[in-house]
Amino acid sequence: MPAILQGPELLTRFQALDRFLLEHQALWRPRPFTQRQLPWEAQHPELAQWLRQRSLDEAEASHNHPEQLDAPAPFPALARTAATLAAVAELPQQAQPVVRQRLSVDVPGRKWQQIEAFAACLAFTQAPGHWLDWCSGKGHLGRRLLQPGQQLTCLEYDPALVASGRQLSEHHHLPATHLQQDVLAADAAARLGAGHTPVALHACGDLHVRLLQLASAAGCQQLAIAPCCYNRISAPGYQPLSAPAKSSALHLSLDDLGLPLSETVTAGARVRRQRDRSMARRLAFDLLQRQLRGVDDYLPTPSLPASWLDKPFADYCRDLAALKDLSTTGAQDWPALEAAGWQRLAEVRNLELLRGLFRRPLELWLVLDRALFLQEQGYRVQLGTFCAAPLTPRNLMLLAERG
Repeated sequence: MPAILQGPELLTRFQALDRFLLEHQALWRPRPFTQRQLPWEAQHPELAQWLRQRSLDEAEASHNHPEQLDAPAPFPALARTAATLAAVAELPQQAQPVVRQRLSVDVPGRKWQQIEAFAACLAFTQAPGHWLDWCSGKGHLGRRLLQPGQQLTCLEYDPALVASGRQLSEHHHLPATHLQQDVLAADAAARLGAGHTPVALHACGDLHVRLLQLASAAGCQQLAIAPCCYNRISAPGYQPLSAPAKSSALHLSLDDLGLPLSETVTAGARVRRQRDRSMARRLAFDLLQRQLRGVDDYLPTPSLPASWLDKPFADYCRDLAALKDLSTTGAQDWPALEAAGWQRLAEVRNLELLRGLFRRPLELWLVLDRALFLQEQGYRVQLGTFCAAPLTPRNLMLLAERG
């Protein structure tokens, strides 16, 4: 049975994940989207061939649960180990006071469900006196947590969201202060005091790391975060927080940090169709640019407006080639190239299923680095999930208390 990770288990699990990720990095680091042949295919030709012959629909059906795939070796053994190492239990939930004054109005349904699930896991030894909603947006989470006798401070960078949040709190007559604050700026430290209980639901990368650093330095007795977007950092690669992560031989690039975020559970059919069309065209252009340059290497291309997908395929390729200073003069079989892009997309998506086995182990390694950092700062830490993955794949949560 999976367990909530705490105490010595945090380090034990981190070290096991560290060994697993290091041992198999040749399988999860290379990206099928940018490499036509992956280094591991020579070692595992049967698995490579099996994955490459599957359809795009088959890849889509397996995307969220690659561990269930009946693929050739070494896939099943890797899937079992990954599932064991990535298993954590749900944090205990407690009944919440009934929501007051229609606070959920104007909050998207899925977001409100995440807020409710997060709030239900906040079982601190001492009842908070002053919540601090970090990167709060309009402050929906903070308002849901606020109970009689408590105060709330919301920190948000976007002035429009600050104004909307202030208006909502005033409308509900709540003791909430909404402040515009760049939490990465030097003066952010002055916003946290020992009496605050900071909470952050899906603050990205540097933003939640900054909270861990400032809250522990300020002497906050308790805090809770659900991390998100580990690749949204200003550094060129991952900067470990804890001593075990700093001493690890695992050095993560921004590409590596994007792996845990590659799982999608919320996109609708129209969004998926648009995404697939965009990727198939990029992969087709990749084949074209290799031919035009006479260089069998990936060429990064800029993000393009969705309107580019309305262009005829040939115009799309010509215009993208022009952006990269490539000439497309000469005869091109555009229908054949477009079909090749779709074929490559099917192969890429299926080859990515092997990387998919390492999504959660890598994410848990990253969250355990945060947990171990907090432990080093004198906190008792619990790591578990606050909701089921279909509600959000970013469902790992850290609860930390001192004293």
